Parts: sequence; structure tokens; C-alpha cells
Amino acid sequence: MGVDVETELVIERPVSVVCEYAANPENAPEWYTNIDSAEWKTSPTLDVGSRVTFVAHFLGKRLSYTYEIAQWQPGEVLVMRTSEGPFPMETTYRWEETLEGHTLMKLRNRGKPSGFSRIAAPLMAKAMKRANEKDLIALRQVVLSRA
Repeated sequence: MGVDVETELVIERPVSVVCEYAANPENAPEWYTNIDSAEWKTSPTLDVGSRVTFVAHFLGKRLSYTYEIAQWQPGEVLVMRTSEGPFPMETTYRWEETLEGHTLMKLRNRGKPSGFSRIAAPLMAKAMKRANEKDLIALRQVVLSRA
């Protein structure tokens, strides 16, 4: 069983502002509840092929994983993938402008866990959904506070 979790939230700022902040991996520890740090493994520019290592904690475990940027269209979409560990994951950010000129940000995590992680997939999906909802609320608060 795979995991596919998508959450979304309107942030009352233009797409360019939300995208610039959210797409910068160095900002992730400020708005992701479970991410402790982010470290570039390539030059610190957001390009297809760039890599960033994140250290996080999730469901009581410390995780370190390196994402590779798979797709990057500023103001539209950022796709990052990791094939490390028992839970290969793809994370997608999408930004859409609302009629009011605000940003609808969508955060999607999907992957195919293996081993014990496969058995725990339903629990992981629920925990991911809760965490992603909190993360988007935190992102909105940070972006609005910088206005």
C-alpha cells in the first residue's frame, strides 16, 4: 500500500512571495514542524538535479534523507524526490493564484514504503496529513509576519 497525502491552504500573499519563501530549503526548519535542519549537497541554487539533505523527526524516529530536485517551475511547482531509506518519497509544492490575488498552496507527499514501513503506511499517512496541515498553517503565519 502506498501513501499519498495532499493538503492545501490559502495564504493571503501573492504567489511570488509564498513561492520564494516556501521553495527555499533553508527556510524549511522555520515552518516544517518535523524538520530540524537542511543542508545543500550541491551549490545552493534551486535547479533540477540540486540536492538537499534534511534531518527530521517523525513518529519518534530521527531521519536523515537527501532530496533531489526533479522539477522546478518558479511560481508553479516544485517536485523533490528521495529514494533513500525504507520510505522513498516524493514531495510536491504547487502554487495557484486565487481570484483575490492570494496563493493556494498545495503540499503533497507520496511514496511506497517497504518492510515494516509498509505495514505502518495507514498510520504514517494519517500522521503525515496532520503534520502537513500544521506545516501549512505555520508557513502562512511566517509569510504573513514578513509582510
